Amino acid sequence: MRPPIRIPCRAALLASLAAAVLLAACGETARLPPEAGIGPTPQLPTPNKTLIPTVNIAPAVGWTDTAGPSAPEGFTVTALARGLDHPRWVYVLPNGDLLVVESNKPPKPEGAKDGGDGLYARVRSMVMGAVMKRAGAQVPSPNRITLLRDTDGDGVAEVRQVFMQNLNSPFGVVLVGNELFIANADALVKVPYAAGQTAITAAPTKVTDLPAGINHHWTKNVIANREGTKLYVTVGSNSNVGENGLPAEEGRAAIWEVDVATGAKRIYAGGLRNPNGMGWEPDTNVLWTVVNERDEIGSDLVPDYLTSVKEGGFYGWPWSYYGGHVDARVNPQRPDLVARSIVPDYALGSHVAPLGMAFSSARGMPAEFASGAFVGQHGSWNRRPLSGYKVVFVPFIGGRPSGPPVDFLTGFLTADEKAQGRPVGVALDKSGALLVADDVGNAVWRVKRK
Repeated sequence: MRPPIRIPCRAALLASLAAAVLLAACGETARLPPEAGIGPTPQLPTPNKTLIPTVNIAPAVGWTDTAGPSAPEGFTVTALARGLDHPRWVYVLPNGDLLVVESNKPPKPEGAKDGGDGLYARVRSMVMGAVMKRAGAQVPSPNRITLLRDTDGDGVAEVRQVFMQNLNSPFGVVLVGNELFIANADALVKVPYAAGQTAITAAPTKVTDLPAGINHHWTKNVIANREGTKLYVTVGSNSNVGENGLPAEEGRAAIWEVDVATGAKRIYAGGLRNPNGMGWEPDTNVLWTVVNERDEIGSDLVPDYLTSVKEGGFYGWPWSYYGGHVDARVNPQRPDLVARSIVPDYALGSHVAPLGMAFSSARGMPAEFASGAFVGQHGSWNRRPLSGYKVVFVPFIGGRPSGPPVDFLTGFLTADEKAQGRPVGVALDKSGALLVADDVGNAVWRVKRK
């Protein structure tokens, strides 16, 4: 009698397929040098869509107790705080206290599918879960904001205090008057704040709901205009290029404008796949943002970017990139929207994953770093070789980018391409020193002019 034929269970089959996907994903590689995808006119080669997307990410190892990143000659780097729990964002209060947002992706709603239906989508989801775990990105969200206070100005915080907790995957924070606004994954909320306060126990009040659901991109940032009358909130897409269905993208891939007094909101600009860091350019008071562009059409596409944000503007996602470059994967096509898509101002390189952005100041920076934008590049997963994993400085003249980016904070990758850290949010403290949240190194770094 023949032995029974054993059919592997679905979980084992999916795991085997996922392992095969990871192995197969190692073949495709960049054909252009990194600088080809940087600047006002990046090279945009023909899409290279492979059956299996490129998967290449630096595994997280963290720093030793005394190690840290490196800055240019003439700067010192100190750890304002170590041993934090997945710090993603930093915000400086008027009295100099620093709020550190410790957060991660919220759980998906029951039954939610990220990536569409079918065997390929399930395998892809398993692969991405494994990849993100390897990169240190699958830890539970602390849902907390910690306050740091450096009382003697030596670059090391003497006071470390839980400021707020029990939030819902918070990210951006901004103070307007005596109210502190926090962008959770599903809502913009606010609490009262008094100068010097080291903890808030008041229950947050909801200002307005924000698009949530699958939360393929969950990070939501918030800043205020100079008058303190309007808030601007980033909402990333619910997919790479609409594969979860376009109804799931309602209100997403956009920057919302919210009225401080009433909570009324409208889309200020759209077609921005995953905007995060924002800032007002000091000379022109124009809003700028950094945006993570789409994946899975090759290591050389698509460059992430830094751009001014035009009121009512549309930047292409998901139907096109860099103006009229159509993405054939999206169905149905929208030639009308492609025709009015705005070309971004400045490419930062393919798959560098810019998250933090802060405009510089002569208050604490020498002339060569006094006018421009610092950008925290979290680092690639869909490019071979790796890109990002550093903080760069983009010089500006007359309110516009004026030259190639300069590496400012580096050393996050080891020689064998393991991640000691990954930069996220950036901000300038009261002295003009740069602060950097490092969510793999679990630290906040302070870079000060000697």
